[in-house]
Amino acid sequence: MRLKNKVAIITGGARGIGKAVSELFAQEGASVIIWDLLEGGEAVAKQIVANGGVAEFTNISVTDKAAIEIEAQRIHKKYDKIDILINNAGITKDRTLHKMSEDEWDAVVNVNLKGVFLCTQVVSKYMKDAGYGRIVSAASNVGLRGNFGQTNYSATKAGVIAMSKTWTMELGKYGITANALAPGFTLTEMTEQIPKEHLDGIKSQIPLKKAAIPMDIAYGYLYLASDEAAYVSGICLTIDGGISR
Repeated sequence: MRLKNKVAIITGGARGIGKAVSELFAQEGASVIIWDLLEGGEAVAKQIVANGGVAEFTNISVTDKAAIEIEAQRIHKKYDKIDILINNAGITKDRTLHKMSEDEWDAVVNVNLKGVFLCTQVVSKYMKDAGYGRIVSAASNVGLRGNFGQTNYSATKAGVIAMSKTWTMELGKYGITANALAPGFTLTEMTEQIPKEHLDGIKSQIPLKKAAIPMDIAYGYLYLASDEAAYVSGICLTIDGGISR
């Protein structure tokens, strides 16, 4: 029970990596609050409760600061603290440089970068008052090395890494750690439509010769959110099978 009695907000917790993080954190003793626009988050929370854990779901956009403030206040009033923030929510709108529209750029930046900023700005105030906090934000290995057709996405993920390093300097004296986590290619609902030959090509480029599953990434989040990582801050933990070596 590495997160016993902890209260954790997990954005984008309705499916994929976020769902795995929500389930794992609940198994490790945390009270889990899932923030997502996908109604599947309700089913995830109910299943966690059915399995004996503590969880709830709120339909909320990470780009809506007013809603974030109201919800964070509600959570703090109910649980008397917020220990962990997992900034996992993110979207993709891939297009090569000269084909990418401003709307596609703005949409990805608003969710992946501004959303992380807004959630952290609001929730970290409660952590600051308590003198304790764990903030872990979803970057990506493409934020370290770039990727064809992902100008918007890779830029936001590089930004998340930089913001985490900045927050380490600003929030560390309040007992708050801030880290980023950079997954590589991970098998989720969004990858199910990829043709097998293309999927095999991706796997062949990974030194471990296989793609990650969501739980591979969730365990990284668990470590950075736990007290075992009390002296770990300002890093980007890359979990990608060695492709970013």
